Amino acid sequence: MTAPPRMTPASTRVVRRLASAGRDWRMIAVALIVIVPATLFGSIILMTPSPSILFGGGAAENCAQAATGEGAADVSQTAQGDIPADYLELYKKFGKQIGVQWNVLAAIGKRETNHGRSTLPGVRSGTNYAGAAGPMQFLISTWGGQPRIKIEPGINGYASDGDGDGYGDVYDPADAILGAAKMLKRNGAPDDLRRAIFVYNRATWYVDQVLEIAKRYAATGEIGLPPDADPACDSGFVDSAPDDVVRKILEYALAQRGKPYRWGGTGPDAFDCSGIIYMAYRNAGLTIPRTTFGQWPFGVKIEAGEEQPGDLVFFNAGPGTSKDNPGHVGMVVSPGKMIEARCTLCGPIKVTTYRDRPNIVGFTRPLENETVIEQLKRAQT
Repeated sequence: MTAPPRMTPASTRVVRRLASAGRDWRMIAVALIVIVPATLFGSIILMTPSPSILFGGGAAENCAQAATGEGAADVSQTAQGDIPADYLELYKKFGKQIGVQWNVLAAIGKRETNHGRSTLPGVRSGTNYAGAAGPMQFLISTWGGQPRIKIEPGINGYASDGDGDGYGDVYDPADAILGAAKMLKRNGAPDDLRRAIFVYNRATWYVDQVLEIAKRYAATGEIGLPPDADPACDSGFVDSAPDDVVRKILEYALAQRGKPYRWGGTGPDAFDCSGIIYMAYRNAGLTIPRTTFGQWPFGVKIEAGEEQPGDLVFFNAGPGTSKDNPGHVGMVVSPGKMIEARCTLCGPIKVTTYRDRPNIVGFTRPLENETVIEQLKRAQT
């Protein structure tokens, strides 16, 4: 219910990008692109005609690919020839894990350091004069305060452990790419890509370039929407509901996707984290507490791994919260997936993953609360 503190984005000024790997002459090229289309990645941009839409691919195909973990955007020959094999594997792995488009991650890696191949300061050691470091060019302050940091609960940054050694190393491709995926996800991806990329680097020309490269990296020439973010795939979540009551709860919650977060919101145009759950239960004719602090003790506690659609998952997040007083809540829609209204800066209401999220306090099942059971009995008479 409480929005987390705002973190410093990987870029806060365009000047920081002019100093990053390979930027100086590439920005000049952008300004003259009609006359001299010769950026570092110019061959990628000019190889095929630009598609007319950002998101593409049939909804049925997109949903069907969910079972295999493949997104609508597969690897193009351009991507295969331009992205080192180890980097390509990491982009796809962490794009799938976090729920963002792998080719957008790859496009940022290209634009930042040519997939780690740049030899400019700050790519493999040290920082550039703006303080950016690593293959994905994080500010050290944004990463976690130091280039290599032990991963522990409560780290205020994007430091991530992509290689499983217990440390977040800004120069390690696995760690950096995982951190970049998390940053994109927090700021609007996969739904609102323009916003997510703009936060990564606050320049519209940068956003345009990244999206253009991402299209070239996709075999379809389009930037696909992962199945979990595609409203056309909602039927899969609803069909998995154990009964009609949960089905009504899920139908309402999923129909709110794309709407903004608003503290204290209970719709119809915006919601906070507990507000969407409160209204979803009301859609099924049930009354539960309105706030996260009331919802946590209300439901029957469920062991991790036993949760099912309609259950709630709680997090120790926000000022004044603790392991016994969680401040954020989401609703389980399928194993490992929840719908949540997270915070004002986190993008629209969406389906996200929860198993890789830190500070999970626990799960509850409001439908097993005695007062809810009585409400259900009365509804049946």
